[in-house]
Amino acid sequence: MAPKLIGSAGNPRVSRVLAAAALAGVELDFDSSFTMSSNWKTTEFLQKFPLGTLPVLEDGEFRLSESAAIAEYVASLGPNQTILPSDPKELALVHQWMSLADQEIFIKHAHANGLLIGRFPYSKPTFTAMYEGLLKTLTTVDGILAHKTFVVGERITLGDIILVTAVVKAFTGIVDAAARAKLPNLVRYVETVTKHPKLIAIFDNGNIQYTETQAVYQPPAKPKETKAPKEAKPKAEAAPKPPKAPKAPKEKEPEDDDDEPLVPEEPKAKNPLDDLPKSAFNLEEWKRQYSNLDTRKEALPWFYEKFDKEGFSIWRVDFKYNEELTLVFMSSNQIGGFFNRLEASRKYLFGSVGVLGKANDSIITGVLVCRGSDYKPVVDVAPDWESYEYKAIDLSNSADKDFFEAAMAWDLVIDGREWADGKNFK
Repeated sequence: MAPKLIGSAGNPRVSRVLAAAALAGVELDFDSSFTMSSNWKTTEFLQKFPLGTLPVLEDGEFRLSESAAIAEYVASLGPNQTILPSDPKELALVHQWMSLADQEIFIKHAHANGLLIGRFPYSKPTFTAMYEGLLKTLTTVDGILAHKTFVVGERITLGDIILVTAVVKAFTGIVDAAARAKLPNLVRYVETVTKHPKLIAIFDNGNIQYTETQAVYQPPAKPKETKAPKEAKPKAEAAPKPPKAPKAPKEKEPEDDDDEPLVPEEPKAKNPLDDLPKSAFNLEEWKRQYSNLDTRKEALPWFYEKFDKEGFSIWRVDFKYNEELTLVFMSSNQIGGFFNRLEASRKYLFGSVGVLGKANDSIITGVLVCRGSDYKPVVDVAPDWESYEYKAIDLSNSADKDFFEAAMAWDLVIDGREWADGKNFK
């Protein structure tokens, strides 16, 4: 049985474990249902993992916390041991870079960003000191990389993986374009590692959204004071006061950047799908039915009774580059990344897409239920939408209906390849 990794998809501490597994050739059972906002600190969880942190690894009776330790353990299990050098001096250097990544980059960024977004009491001198300390470390690393491709040896090691995940967190956080312009070697290094063929799916398929402009601290609004009413006293009539100037609108306070980079929010353009005639098919209700009922016995009968083929369309979606797929969990991450980039179309879309087959012999396929008669206005919000082929599904056709139901029920089989893992867009 494959070791089980538990953590939030997209979290850099999880990404480093997935990257180590990918390069080492280790299959993981990745449970991404535990997110920082979900109720995962149950009594059962804490009995197994008393430190109460994510991610964690469970390999039979062996349990492990802390992402760097998990990544090293996972790397040691694989046939490809180049990411953990056998030479003790080189291995010590790998540990040096792992420690620097967490202590001098990851933690410094977390503290500086916590001040900026109001997680900690804000102090400009403290923020400046933390941020300048972070930039000093990044500048030092940039100078070292002026003469090296990787930090230890001539191939990617675990030191590179841990370092890159920390730097990516900084580059998508408070280290903006102006600061990155002074770190050309570090930017080149990050691009080299994250676009490695075995790692690119883990790092948003090469579409990492770096921060353009650092967010500005916004102090919280002061609560209004309430005073007890005073007894009315007769007053002499006073001259009318001039009207007060209108107050400037308050800017939105930056959100916690645990999962999302701090970037200015762009004004939302009106979506033409909103102008379509109102449909009797309630997509949000369908998502609830699908989530709570047995798919074949209850959810699909509800779907067939309510579905409005005039207001919605159903599409088969197939990944175009299946020959590039390797490990099953990486292919599943590929689907997850695609779905993440479809967020702007959440109220127009439902999806059930899966990985069929096994490592180095798999395909990605599934179904999308889209608002309107055309898939393109729904999916073209994702930069990689053209990596998939789309074919209309006609439920009156028995073959199409069988495919649709099997994809919904996650028991689809194609050319002997069985459903191995999947994602829903709900």
